Amino acid sequence: MTALFNAPLVKTWAFAAAALMMAALPARAEIEIQEVTTPGGISAWLVEEPSIPFVALELRFKGGGSLDAPGKRGATNLMVGLLEEGTGEMDARAFARELESLAASFDYDTFDDTISVSAKFLTDTTDAAMALLRGSLVAPAFNQVAIDRVKAQVLSGLASDLSDPDKIAGRTFDRLAFGDHPYATSLDGTRDSVMALSREDIVAAHAAAFARDRVYVSAVGDISAEELSALLDELLGDLPETGAPLPGTAPFLLEGGLTVEPFDTPQSVVLFGHRGLERDHPDFLAAYVINEVFGGSGLTSRLMSEVREKRGLTYGVYSYLVPKDHAALVMGSVASANNRVAETIAVIREEWAKLGQDGLTAEELAAAKTYLTGAYPLRFDGNGPIANILIGMQMDGLGPEYVTERNALVEALTLDEVNRVAAELYDPEALHFVVVGQPEGLETQ
Repeated sequence: MTALFNAPLVKTWAFAAAALMMAALPARAEIEIQEVTTPGGISAWLVEEPSIPFVALELRFKGGGSLDAPGKRGATNLMVGLLEEGTGEMDARAFARELESLAASFDYDTFDDTISVSAKFLTDTTDAAMALLRGSLVAPAFNQVAIDRVKAQVLSGLASDLSDPDKIAGRTFDRLAFGDHPYATSLDGTRDSVMALSREDIVAAHAAAFARDRVYVSAVGDISAEELSALLDELLGDLPETGAPLPGTAPFLLEGGLTVEPFDTPQSVVLFGHRGLERDHPDFLAAYVINEVFGGSGLTSRLMSEVREKRGLTYGVYSYLVPKDHAALVMGSVASANNRVAETIAVIREEWAKLGQDGLTAEELAAAKTYLTGAYPLRFDGNGPIANILIGMQMDGLGPEYVTERNALVEALTLDEVNRVAAELYDPEALHFVVVGQPEGLETQ
């Protein structure tokens, strides 16, 4: 959930000016990353950018929704949704007013494997902004009034999901794939599990999730290493050293086949996939390049060409790698009219087999390299995006040198190498399709 507020006029102008200046910075991938370790033992990556009086701070806590205790599904998600609802004696309204007065923004999100906390603030309000953020992380109020309000919001979202075929497809795939692992169920929980959550459950979820041994930090902007070190010990020093144990490896139980979930809609939604490669696998970069050609590059991908352009079966079809912390998949998605979805699936399966058998062409690999190496520096287009890239690199186990080495690694991939990976990764016999709709000529296999 996000808190972003309009500040008083002068500070609003200051914040907007900083944002405009940040957007005007030249895109760059050659940045100087400092590795900072605080006296309290917290590690962080920093890129100093003193030309703008603005700081982007990113925190990630490993664990996320997967840390929910048995029978308490949705507790972590609900807890994170309450972090902006007050701290100590400060209720939600007072918290919002204080954030507004600082012209700052905080964002809190829950994912399967992480809790994400983002803060953006002006240099001259650093102390006050960090005191407010510290309160939300270390001493959230968890008032019953706020709990009831946020719980109602979650329940409303869950009710809406029941009529969303994309949500139904995703949750069906996860349920079939992951057995008893937390990945098998939505981190939002169910109506029954969320309704049953008490304040004590939320406090327990907070203690399980927020700990110093699982935090990753990046900062970009007008702050020195010494200032960041002091800031982090003050911000996070009172969190417990350790949190709840992380879950183990998730089993992948789906074999090749087809599952149909009936749903009254003129267009079926399809989710498909099988086992993939972990992010730290030595072939992951090759798999990333292969996927870019196959289904990741929008209108120019193979899947788009065969399914949309040549046959007009869909408006869009995509593939993507899903390297979760405890499971890795290669997946894709498409939507097609009920009377054409069977043909759509047949074409996707055929292209999946063709990729595994024949791999990429030299021309496809060269085009992918040109695009990926050219686009990479453009991602470094401001404090916030750079901070996000840095924290993602840390969590993926990459060193600071990856920023300057990444394009060379892409260029070094050979056609034989990527085609070996394609042959090992893409298995049409293992591919499982989940179809939500009223597909003609298809039934669960």
